[in-house]
Amino acid sequence: MNAQPISLKATEDRALEMEWSDGVRLRYPFVKLRDNCPCATCREKKRAKAEKPKNILSILRAEETVPLTITGMRPVGNYAYNITFSDGHSSGLFTIELLRSLGEPVAT
Repeated sequence: MNAQPISLKATEDRALEMEWSDGVRLRYPFVKLRDNCPCATCREKKRAKAEKPKNILSILRAEETVPLTITGMRPVGNYAYNITFSDGHSSGLFTIELLRSLGEPVAT
């Protein structure tokens, strides 16, 4: 993929809007990004959750009881972004291809 992000802004409804070099504008709800974190820890948690009986309640950490935000985002080379979330998670590398696939068109 040749398109690269050229601008980024946070919206009031807890999402990122990203404009790409090919003119496409996409929206990324914070929760959708967090739920799709590609790191090994998150992949393992998703697998374990799918195998866990549905009648067991999880214990929430204090950070998980407040609305999710993004506290930082930095490029990693020319191929990915590292996103830091308000729940303390920051180990996922979101490749350009993954970001492009997760985006929702911005309503104009």
